[in-house]
Amino acid sequence: MITLSASTLTSLPSNLPGPIYDRSAMTPGIVHFGVGGFHRAHQAMYLDRLMTRGHAHDWSILGVGVLPSDGAMKNVMDAQDGLYTLVEKAPDGSHNARVIGSITGYLLAPDDPEAVIEAIAAPGIRIVSMTITEGGYCIDPATGEVDIDNPALRTDLEADAVPASVFGLVTEALARRRQRGLPGLTVMSCDNILSNGDTARAVFTAFAERRDAALAAWIISNVSFPNSMVDRITPATTEADRVQLASEFGVNDAWPVVCEDFEQWVVEDAFVQGRPPWEDAGVQLVHDVEPYELMKLRLLNISHQALCYPGYLAGYRLVHEVCQNPVFARYLLGYMEHEATPTLQPVPGVDLEQYRNKLLSRFSNAAVRDTLARLCAETSDRIPKWLVPVIHENLAAGRSVRYGAAIIATWARYAEGTDEDGNLIDVVDRLRDRVMHAAAQTRSDPLAFLHQRDLFRDLAEHPVFVNAYLEALGTLHGPGTAVLVAELAS
Repeated sequence: MITLSASTLTSLPSNLPGPIYDRSAMTPGIVHFGVGGFHRAHQAMYLDRLMTRGHAHDWSILGVGVLPSDGAMKNVMDAQDGLYTLVEKAPDGSHNARVIGSITGYLLAPDDPEAVIEAIAAPGIRIVSMTITEGGYCIDPATGEVDIDNPALRTDLEADAVPASVFGLVTEALARRRQRGLPGLTVMSCDNILSNGDTARAVFTAFAERRDAALAAWIISNVSFPNSMVDRITPATTEADRVQLASEFGVNDAWPVVCEDFEQWVVEDAFVQGRPPWEDAGVQLVHDVEPYELMKLRLLNISHQALCYPGYLAGYRLVHEVCQNPVFARYLLGYMEHEATPTLQPVPGVDLEQYRNKLLSRFSNAAVRDTLARLCAETSDRIPKWLVPVIHENLAAGRSVRYGAAIIATWARYAEGTDEDGNLIDVVDRLRDRVMHAAAQTRSDPLAFLHQRDLFRDLAEHPVFVNAYLEALGTLHGPGTAVLVAELAS
């Protein structure tokens, strides 16, 4: 058995390719916050592809973890010299695996924030990228404005505070670059937020403004925040994934990544200190990302929300099991066709009907074994940002909101904490206690869940939506999920 590390690369089996470039000669050009499965299946993979072709050797990635729990990833990255195996699985059961080498270091901010700050302040770093989840941006969901009083920001703004958040760490590094006469850099969000670059700009400048107005002005003039759309379904790594890798290739990898065989990355071409030639690796560099962002968020991400709650309530636990049920498939297509697509702009080069059908094929990929629990987690950071704006657009245009109402109703029923067979549900959400309390009240007060105005804004005041929501909730509390999905699928 080969334990993956730089010293064992030359011992890899012939059917498991690894880096053919000299990793010791590479220099970091990117600091990335949030080195999880998605980043390693996506941005790091694209860079590895370029490096294999002889490009971007001054753009290797220095990973950063900001939570104490990220210590587990640091231990693996250190032990394996940043190497890991990426396994891409196709719907037909075939798969492709390779060892990725584009990550050349990893820092844990709680252990050494100064090292992180100095790394970003180094002249060779030209991009700071982030996958910090939808809830990591300190945006008030009710107003859409930066919540500068969020504890994470407020703590970092205290006098003599040692930065702990992404925003505190990066802003301090930018302040040092300014003091040292160094150029700015690009901050690139890779999270599932509409206009994610604009959102990142708003948070960083608001944070810097509270700290130093002159620094905020310098950031506005010297730092770019490109918008981007990222797409690749990447479930959490399981012990079975590790065992399968060891069995097939004879390689011991403590944290491999398994993902689908589909990939897409659309990026606004706005980089103040240059970028890797990503277009040579299949990345789309465009002037306007918004049509692609809306397409992906409203067709893929909301469809994930549409399937995960009713699927879980009905007893399913894996995504492909739900989507291989023809009734659920028709229900998902109904949402996409009748409520999502009418809110979209024309997307250059994309046939939306083909895109919708491709999504069903991707969701049905049994080889990926994506879990419903993963999709059900942290809903309070997702539905307010993704679905509620769609519902409001459809209400304003006089279009159907039946599917949107049903999705929120199934979330409320899921948050009651038991499925339809009485099995307990582990509700994972930063607002878990409050959301579950509101859900528990719906049996006696059907609108209790909607009265969380920070999540749903004024939806409880729209009779058309309320009627659709109450009808869906009544069906869930009566004949059940299968009947609701069948009604929407018909």
